[in-house]
Amino acid sequence: MISLSQRHRDFWQLHQSGCFVIPNPWDVGSARMMAALGARALATTSAGFAFTLGRPDMGHVSRDEALAHAQAIVAATPLPVSGDFENGFADDAARVAETIRLAREAGLSGCSIEDTRMVEGNPAYRFDLAVERIGAAAEAARSLADPFVLCARADGLMNGTYDLDEAIRRVQAFDKAGADLVYIPILPDAAALRRVVGTVSKPVNALAAGPLARLTVAEIGAAGARRISVGSQVARLTHRAIRDSVREMLDDGSFASFGNSIRGPEVDALLIKGAGGD
Repeated sequence: MISLSQRHRDFWQLHQSGCFVIPNPWDVGSARMMAALGARALATTSAGFAFTLGRPDMGHVSRDEALAHAQAIVAATPLPVSGDFENGFADDAARVAETIRLAREAGLSGCSIEDTRMVEGNPAYRFDLAVERIGAAAEAARSLADPFVLCARADGLMNGTYDLDEAIRRVQAFDKAGADLVYIPILPDAAALRRVVGTVSKPVNALAAGPLARLTVAEIGAAGARRISVGSQVARLTHRAIRDSVREMLDDGSFASFGNSIRGPEVDALLIKGAGGD
């Protein structure tokens, strides 16, 4: 198994040039499948993990639960892992910084921090506090022995709490505050992605969802993204398969969709390979 220190360095290097896809597993099995299929790094998905606990997305998982989950994903494969840590599980900057230190203790090579308050309506933190939180997180990240990729998210565009101009103003400030990667989920098109890339000095993460999901990896990379994440998309595809197949058997009395399932031996082989086995 590759050492954690080497994984942290490898993850940092992935962000220095080119464009790569970082799939988002929600449990050990999905992490090993993604590793076996060629992923170079993984990132947890807060929504996907919440679904496994029978809970909705956004603010329904505790920091301790998220850290334990992240530690399990790190142990599952030889790949570096980044954590989807919502708002850092805190409103104040000091506790966000503490979350960064705990993330490294869990073995993570990076994590993302949103500017969203985890209360009803998911409002954004006021600008100054949002920047202060990222500054504290960046300071904590820089105190660590190995590189730690801090991804600063401006989620208000996705949540409908501010527009693209404000999102760009925020990621520019996050850039200056020390973030290593910036991220505005659900951009309207490639032109908007190019605009974001052109306004910051740090690498940009793009989410393959909404309009950008209609583009290819090459097209998103050509627009300037350094990293492409998929969030809860793959997890929600599996939940669609659950919904559709169970409706089919209970409502229609049919098992026709089972013909599309993957064979058990193939799953077994991928799980062994993804864990670092032969």
